[in-house]
Amino acid sequence: MQNKGLVKLFAVLFGLVSIYQLSFTFKANQIERKAKEIAVSKVPDTEADYRVKRSNEEANYLESIATDTVFNIGIAKFTYNDVKEKAMNLGLDLKGGINVILQVSVKDILKGLANNSKNPIFNKALDDASELQKNSQNTYLEDFFKAFDAIKGDTKLASPDIFYTKALDGEIDGSMSDDEVKQVIQTKIDESIVSAFEVLRKRIDEFGVTSPNIQRLGTSGRILVELPGVKDVERATGLLQSTAQLEFWDAYKGEQFFPFLSQANEVLKGIVNVKPEAQVVEGNDEENATDSKIDELLGDTSTDSTAVAANPLFDLIKGQGYSGGPVIAKFEIKDKDKVAEYLNMPQVRALLPVEQRYVKFAFGKPEKDSELIDLYALIGNRDNVPELSGAVVTDARNAFGPTGKPTVSMQMNAKGAKIWEEMTGRAFTQGTQIAIVLDNIVYSAPGVTTGPISGGNSEISGSFTLNEAVDLANVLRAGKLPARADIIQSEVVGPSLGQEAIDNGKLSFMIALALVLVWMIIYYGKAGGFADIAMVLNIVLIFGILSGLGAVLTLPGIAGIVLTIGMSVDANVIIYERIREEIAKGKGQKEAIQDGFSNALSSILDANITTGLTALILFVFGTGPIKGFATTLLIGIGTSLFTAIFITRLLIDWYVNRGRKLDFSTALTKNLFRNLNIEFLKKRKVAYIVSGTFILISLGSLLTEGLDQGVDFVGGRTYQVRFAQDVNASEITATLSKVFGSADAKTFGEANQLKITTKYKVNETGAEVDEQLRVDLYKALQPHLDGLTYEDFISDADTKTVGLMKYYKVSPTIADDIQKASFWAILGSLIVVFLYILLRFKKWQFSLGAVLAVFHDVLIVLGVFSLTYKFLPFSMEIDQAFIAAILTVIGYSLNDTVIVFDRVREYLNEHTSWNFEKVVDVSLSSTLGRTLNTSSTTLVVLLAIFIFGGDSIRGFMFALIVGIVVGTYSSLFIATPLMYDTIDKAEKKKKIN
Repeated sequence: MQNKGLVKLFAVLFGLVSIYQLSFTFKANQIERKAKEIAVSKVPDTEADYRVKRSNEEANYLESIATDTVFNIGIAKFTYNDVKEKAMNLGLDLKGGINVILQVSVKDILKGLANNSKNPIFNKALDDASELQKNSQNTYLEDFFKAFDAIKGDTKLASPDIFYTKALDGEIDGSMSDDEVKQVIQTKIDESIVSAFEVLRKRIDEFGVTSPNIQRLGTSGRILVELPGVKDVERATGLLQSTAQLEFWDAYKGEQFFPFLSQANEVLKGIVNVKPEAQVVEGNDEENATDSKIDELLGDTSTDSTAVAANPLFDLIKGQGYSGGPVIAKFEIKDKDKVAEYLNMPQVRALLPVEQRYVKFAFGKPEKDSELIDLYALIGNRDNVPELSGAVVTDARNAFGPTGKPTVSMQMNAKGAKIWEEMTGRAFTQGTQIAIVLDNIVYSAPGVTTGPISGGNSEISGSFTLNEAVDLANVLRAGKLPARADIIQSEVVGPSLGQEAIDNGKLSFMIALALVLVWMIIYYGKAGGFADIAMVLNIVLIFGILSGLGAVLTLPGIAGIVLTIGMSVDANVIIYERIREEIAKGKGQKEAIQDGFSNALSSILDANITTGLTALILFVFGTGPIKGFATTLLIGIGTSLFTAIFITRLLIDWYVNRGRKLDFSTALTKNLFRNLNIEFLKKRKVAYIVSGTFILISLGSLLTEGLDQGVDFVGGRTYQVRFAQDVNASEITATLSKVFGSADAKTFGEANQLKITTKYKVNETGAEVDEQLRVDLYKALQPHLDGLTYEDFISDADTKTVGLMKYYKVSPTIADDIQKASFWAILGSLIVVFLYILLRFKKWQFSLGAVLAVFHDVLIVLGVFSLTYKFLPFSMEIDQAFIAAILTVIGYSLNDTVIVFDRVREYLNEHTSWNFEKVVDVSLSSTLGRTLNTSSTTLVVLLAIFIFGGDSIRGFMFALIVGIVVGTYSSLFIATPLMYDTIDKAEKKKKIN
């Protein structure tokens, strides 16, 4: 092998970088374990609300060391914040948090665009569209247009009392046809949803959530938000559902409020109970400290601690703005809520002069890596309505200012341009600023240096990064549109479930790894040991890359990694089997190794590329756990290729060059699968009959029994139940599944509270059904309720601490999105793989055989689920994870088939005298050892995960196990025979012609 030194260098560098990345995860886990131990030692479980107190103690400890150095690697030191940021991100199922799907109200957006029109036809069309949505696959906008066209008569969308309004002046005029107006409205709807998406992302950033996942779900107006680790669910959901606010306000000069701050501080002394500090903290702005007006108000800051009185407001001030600027003072970010509370107290606001009584206090956007935040005073009014809102912005683009820093240029409509000219004129004359406010946060407060700005063109400058400028431009371009965001589905996962998932994942991972490592040594002897070393390095690289990329690790992601272990064996198996073939031909050891690696390369690349293409489609079309699975699979394919082709070769060459012998087999396996000559094609008719029978049975079951569709597809009911003692979510799930047929219990917050979801009687509605379900739920949970009566269980008392706390229905409307995404994912992967096989093998019959075999495998897997879901002792619901399983089966089936096809192509070129039937039979026989070895190894891995991985992925693993068995069968008896039959007919036609 050439460039061994370069390969060694890359292997060492990649390994060291991966270990470096993973070290932060180990350190973060160590610190968090210590925080839990401290909390437990401080708060015994005999105290009331000990769980909440422990959680607070844990959070306080972690906050206290946030900026302390906790990790020293010699060449660099890291604080806890640094360590936490670099640690591996865990998804919702491993860490806990919330999973929310929001529906942006397109109806409200349309009302806003029509200026809340009273037109009866317009409003009737809105109501009709809402009715159509109940049984429609269209978006709300499509149904609105449909409803309007049905009743419009002579009314036009461009009517002055519908969409020909001042808000849309310049974009819609009275002469436009309905089709032209529809295009404009479609654009405005899309822009408003993008705006909502950007605003949600900015809001979520305030949480400090590790790798939140925020996605638009097609053009439906739905947005998926996943927030791992979020505990304050009420705050999160409230934040997500509130509407966006983009506003332009005139700003006061900061120094105008210094007298007010002094008076407020004195009043607060009599209201707020503040303990005296050892000394007053000086402002951080050292350059201006000596002549600071704030310091003048504070007096001598070096006074001895015994003579210092507590200053509720002044003690919080950490700096000031520049003279003539809009910033009153600087505070620490952690004190923001306290300062806002002080300034908005009625006793404090009463101190404001008459001309400032409507002032609006707002905080700025903190700069990166800064602990300080600016306080602004905006010129308000009685109605608290800005003079100018984002609704007037017709266009906005990110640009670069004279200094090269990112800016945002914007264009307003005629009305906005006039108001903007007045505002900029006042700001120029008075030397003041105009604050750009988004969701009550001042993003920038630029001054005006060139006089009134006419025409509605302007540029906003500030401490923007390029991405921030792009995001702000997106928000400005969409403008302020009244649109609520309703939560149509939410999933709350508590931390105890995360720990259970992590423990199960670790166990299945270690067992599967041990089984694979032992098997490789049993089968290939010392060579298997070298493959094991490469495999361990492969695992380190996978986790290191995941950590370095900031990818989120989920439970299906762990399954993807363990599956990758099984599939990574495949490359080594292919190489070793080819080397054994070369040795059997009588070649010397070094020559056999050289030719074995060379001959195996084509098969390895073709097999991994087809699997990789499928994983890529899965990544593009998947959401949440599916994307996590695809991410780990894609990374695993890349690292497996590197370790199998290069690292294994390095180890083998090192061993052989020392003069030692390597047999690539053991006494048990030396002659296994040697010199086989099975006539597979003569058995193809029997295989066709068997497969045809299974397919007919599967189709019959699918048409009559259907599938056990999960809550994602059919909706359901969710119950939040609190117990007096901690409960085991898995045990409750098993108990409820016996009653409801299908149920899922997940820890909600603390370990004594569960969120129970079931689709039982989902199609039945009414008070009687709801009551019966509550009774059934109570009876099933009675052993865990410590004698609680049914009346107390369902009561609505405010003082209630145990029992049924909340109940709501989960909307099934997301099902359409999942089904469409799944359909396009499967179709897209098949089309891409068909084209790739056609490109590589030059005959469409190869592509046809592979794709038909995939359809065969998918139908049988679906049929098995349809036939068995009623009696198997674990959940076989069809959900997003099942879709990932189906796509993985497709990838594995293609992998197997391509290996056989690659050998057929090779033998066609080498043995030109053989007839085609012999070529196919010998190809299948010669690859049988590899096929069964890889399939068996992968099945062992999957069985380990199935048995030890926990209930949450058992159905997912079962689908993969069935798929591997069926995929192995189809590559031998379906894909290759179908290819043979179609090519055979084509060749006959060619000879006749």
